[in-house]
Amino acid sequence: MAMTMHVNIVSAEQEIFSGTVEQVIAPAKMGEVGIYPRHTQLLTQLKPGEVRVIKQGGEEEFFFVSGGMLEVQPHMVTVLADTALRARDLDEAKAMEAKARAEQALEDRKGEIDYATAEAELAEAIAQLQAIQKLRKRMGQV
Repeated sequence: MAMTMHVNIVSAEQEIFSGTVEQVIAPAKMGEVGIYPRHTQLLTQLKPGEVRVIKQGGEEEFFFVSGGMLEVQPHMVTVLADTALRARDLDEAKAMEAKARAEQALEDRKGEIDYATAEAELAEAIAQLQAIQKLRKRMGQV
């Protein structure tokens, strides 16, 4: 029997996932991290991207986070996300619109704009689109 740990993925609005898993893969600021049961304690920032959980038996679930924190305890992992969605709930059209708006805002040198906000919005939209593409590949819908 494989070792497991409990995982909670929550956003400011709601709990997205709570369950027992064998592994968690998350987009930390300094690079992707893989967490197994009894992992050393860790607290790190997350960047926009895909969080994967591998349940008992190998079934995978995919989530999109816009950023946040990852806390690892020996038998528990908590993802505290600014925004979190199940990957299947991502809206490609909205992500494309957000990407176009952010790119336009960055190009508009005459307007008053918060460049850091526009860059963050662009990074989030790109991460959402990448998560959608990965999910399609996994489901054979390339």
